[in-house]
Amino acid sequence: MRPGAVLFDCDGVIVDSEPITDRVIAANLTRHGLPLSSSKVHGLFLGGTMGGVRDEARRRGATLPDTWVEDVYEEMFDALRAGTPLIPGIEAVFDALDAAGVPYAVGSNGPHRKMEITLGQHPALHARLKGRVFSRHDVTRPKPAPDLYLHAAACLGALPIRCAVIEDSATGARAARAAGMRCFGYVPSGTADRLSGVGAIPFSDMRALPALLGL
Repeated sequence: MRPGAVLFDCDGVIVDSEPITDRVIAANLTRHGLPLSSSKVHGLFLGGTMGGVRDEARRRGATLPDTWVEDVYEEMFDALRAGTPLIPGIEAVFDALDAAGVPYAVGSNGPHRKMEITLGQHPALHARLKGRVFSRHDVTRPKPAPDLYLHAAACLGALPIRCAVIEDSATGARAARAAGMRCFGYVPSGTADRLSGVGAIPFSDMRALPALLGL
């Protein structure tokens, strides 16, 4: 069934920012006494909040200052400004949605400033999303709570049951499920079990998404 609206996560779904931020977090935590590889950071923290990263890192033995979240975000922003590519095929997805008259929005656990940096590097795409980019700071609770996706759906005037969510993390897939929305899980590499296990429909190529959405 063609959805009434499509809601996208940002990092790892629209912009290929996660390899960059994983490296920054790994290097930072290593300096603070918790040696972790980028791949380990990805596995531990994908889809969460930086406050959650801080709390888990401290639990694992990292010595982090009270300003750590703000500090590591500044490191991330500098790295992301150097160049954050789009996920291959994502622009064609937006083309298909526009052609079909299906509205869309973005819902991310990241702050607005981060999305301004990453999406802002792609002016044509950024313009398409004007007024439809939502952050966890716009709602009471971040993902995996449903608040962010329910908020985005309401802003589009779409019923939750008619919305489709595009995610790459189990945290985000749980948020979609809690909101009563169908979820498609983007898994370009590795095992799809982490998303199918929480109710998402996995796919590995963004260019396949329009057909999956019935467009």
